[in-house]
Formats: sequence, C-alpha cells, structure tokens
Amino acid sequence: MTETVSENSEVTVLLVDDNPQNLKVLYETLKDKGYRLLIANEGEKALDLAHRHHPEVILLDIMMPEMDGYEVCERLKVDPQTADCAVVFLSALDDLQAKVKGFSLGGADYISKPFQSQEVIARVKTHAQVIRLERELQARNRELQGDQARILNSISEGIYGLDENGIIEFANPAAGMIMGCPVEDLIGKSFFDLHFSTASDSEDNLPVMATCRQGVAENQRDIRMLRADGSGFPAEYRSTPKLDDEELHGAVVVFRDITTELENEQALEDARAMVQEQRDQLAHTSRLSTMGEMAAGFAHEVNQPLTAITNYARVAKRMMGKEQPDLGLLQETLDKVEAQSHRASEIIRRIRRFMKKPATGKEILSVPGLLEDTRQFAEVDMRNNEGGIEVQVEDSLPDVLADPIQVQQVALNLIRNALEATRSAGAATPVEVSARRCGDHCVRVQVRDHGIGVAEEAEEKLFHPFHTTKDEGMGIGLATCRSLIQAQGGEIGYERPDDGGACFWFTLPVSGAEGGLCAPEE
Repeated sequence: MTETVSENSEVTVLLVDDNPQNLKVLYETLKDKGYRLLIANEGEKALDLAHRHHPEVILLDIMMPEMDGYEVCERLKVDPQTADCAVVFLSALDDLQAKVKGFSLGGADYISKPFQSQEVIARVKTHAQVIRLERELQARNRELQGDQARILNSISEGIYGLDENGIIEFANPAAGMIMGCPVEDLIGKSFFDLHFSTASDSEDNLPVMATCRQGVAENQRDIRMLRADGSGFPAEYRSTPKLDDEELHGAVVVFRDITTELENEQALEDARAMVQEQRDQLAHTSRLSTMGEMAAGFAHEVNQPLTAITNYARVAKRMMGKEQPDLGLLQETLDKVEAQSHRASEIIRRIRRFMKKPATGKEILSVPGLLEDTRQFAEVDMRNNEGGIEVQVEDSLPDVLADPIQVQQVALNLIRNALEATRSAGAATPVEVSARRCGDHCVRVQVRDHGIGVAEEAEEKLFHPFHTTKDEGMGIGLATCRSLIQAQGGEIGYERPDDGGACFWFTLPVSGAEGGLCAPEE
C-alpha cells in the first residue's frame, strides 16, 4: 500500500510500517500538523518514495518482512539523494543493542512502541526543523561555492592555495593560463620547485616560504618566476597565511605576469625622458633668444671694464717711462686694472652661466640669492627701459628644490616683460619682485608692474603657445615659462591688480616637502 495523504509541501514525512493499524495511528497523530505525509507498508516502496520525494523525516519500523528497517536505513544512507533524511526508528525492541545498531546505521532517533502521540509530534517537529535548516544551509553553501567558483574563474590573476609545505592544493584557471598548462597538472606539485630554479639551493629565502611556515604576509613586485615549460617571466605576487582558529595551514598566493606592464612602464619612462629633453632644448633655445635680445646691452656692460683696463694700462705705461716712477701710484693703477678685469670676468661668467644647457637634476636653492642674481641680469633692461626693480623677500624664507637656470630664466622673462610694460605706459614706478611662503609646501614668487596691463580677452590665452601681445614676439616666452615651472613641480599664473598694471606669479616646492601639493592659494 502506497498513498500520498497530504499535499502540504513545507515538510515531508514518510511513514513506514507493515502494520496498517500503526500507520493509521501515525497518520491520525500527524495529519493536522501541516506535514506532507507519505505512507509505505514495506521496504522497497519506502525506498522508492524516499528517492522520489526526499522527505525530511522518515518514521521507520524495524521489524518488517522481506526487508527490515535496518536494511532500509542502510540503503537510504548510501544513496546521495536520501542520505540527509532523518530516520527515526519505531520498534517494540527496547534493548540497548537494537538502539546502538540503529544509530550506527545512521538513524537519528528512536521511538519505542507503543508510542505516545505527543512524543511522536515533538520528535518529528524537532527533526524536521533540523533537516530543513541543514538543507537550507547546504543550498546556501552550494550557492556560495558556485559564486566563489565563478569569481575565481573570472579573475585574471593566478591564485594558488598551498599547504604548510608549499604543495599546491588549489589553482584557478588563470593560474593554468599563466603557467601554460592544465590546472590539473599543477595540483599536488611544490609551488617552490615549480616556480623557482633555486628552490633546492636555499629554501629559507624563497618567496612565500615565510608565509607558509611562519604566517608572514608578503608582497613583491618584479620577481622572476618560471612557467611549466621552464621559461621565465616577471611577476608580482601577494601571499597571505591560511589560518583556522589561529592555526597555520599554508598560504593563499595571488600572482600575475607583469611583462606587458613593465614594457609599458619603460615606454612611458622613455616618453617622459624625451619630453624632458625637448623641454630642456626649448628652454635652452629660449635662453639663447633672450641673450640675443640682450646682446647689445651686455656688449656695453663688458666694454666698460675693458675700456677702463685700456686706459689704466696706458697710464701705467707712461708712469713706467719716467726716470723715477711713483711706485705707489703705479701699484694703485695696476690694482684698478685687476679690479676691472674681475668685473669683466664676472659679467662674462654670468652670461655663460645663463646660456649654458643645465645638467638634468634639481638643486636646493636660496630664493633671495636667486632673485638678486636675476636682478643683476636685468640691469641692462633697466637702463634700456629707464626703469627700476625692487626686490622684497619675506624673512626666514625656506630654500626650494628646483633647477636654478630654468627658474632664473622664468623670473628674468617676467621681469623683462614688466619693465617693457612699465615703459610703454610711461610710468616711473619700479617693478616689484617679491617672494613669500605659500602654505606648508610652497614658495610664491611674484612680479608686479604698473604698466599697461593685459587686455581681458587675452588673459585666457596668455600661456598658450604662439600667443603674444608684442608686435615682433613669437609667443613662446610665457608658454615656455609654464613648461619650465611645471617641470619644477610648481604652478604659474596671472592676476589683475585692482589699481592697474599686471601681476605674474609662480610657485616652487619647498626643499624637503616635495610630496605636498604646490598649487596657488584659493
């Protein structure tokens, strides 16, 4: 006899007994409890129903003909479809050996005949809840394992699970692709022997060894690892210890081939070097152009001490022609020759220093000294433009880290423009050059004039290449200045003063604070 008595699908209970009266009593006891009830009066039918419906609880009589309850339970437990069912034995046997045998075969509980309704209800409810929770947990575990597998399969980085000896217990598909072999070929092999040719020589210094043996996390980049065919590749890896209740069980290793990444980094570095070389070449060309513009003034500067030297030499020559030359006066005249020669030498030295193409690299610079040196370069322009320059530097101004020649070139360019603008406006107010601290990381240098100013429509294009407000200008001066200042890690800009004129500024990073942002104040 086989019958489905209730269609409640929440929890299924299978009742198995060869005695119809016992089945009726069990049915009457459980029919109003919300269970889906299945009934079988012999072992084979019970196995068939259990295989098809997967009941949570099976109330199973032990003493049945042909196939007793012990055999039914044993067959249920070896079938993966029914192994998780809670088997509750029903029997008039009350000896200890019978109970022990039932539990040893996988039984979950034992109810003695004649059974009490309340006991049956309570035990079925308890086991039904346990099995339902276990099945939900197993379903969730399968879902999580599926998610984990999909995640691991989709990751482009290779992942290993190692035991404490470095034996590979798990590898994802990406690991097989990087290694150039099936994942199955990696399982069971030594991570160290597989990836490092020196594994047999010095185990203690091998990557990941400290993680496997001591639980120390590691992260290294650009180490050489071997593929399955023995070829090498540059790699980056991270290893973390596998811990279970603070007990070390090996390591998880995530690694990737960085061959393309290193090639891209090298290409980027080559491009940066080329840009820097072009920037330096442009700056050098700009300096030569500036020097060409200033050539007449510098020729006059050098000619003055040379003329003085010639005159003093003639005087000395005449004094030496006398019968009794005044040696004191002769000595004084020769001292003046020496002084004028030093003056000429200093002018030439400054010209050569300005014109030279600087070596790559930055120096720690004193801003007051740099600005004073720049002011001396601009003396020719001061005379040509009938103007003046005032330098004001904040007390205790920190040193900056920059290329002295390139910064001086920017400052000189801004000062010369300011002098020309002042002359064009017919003003007599000196150009104001100032320097002050700007935040924790910067020094701000400012060049302020009271000249004709900058037209509003030209402000946005001031630092664009080939834009100029001069009739004969090429429009590369301010664009070059921006490139040079940005190469120092600073910024450059323009402000319109309320009382007219123009104000250009640039910032330089304070020495020892290169990591900070060197930007204009808000």
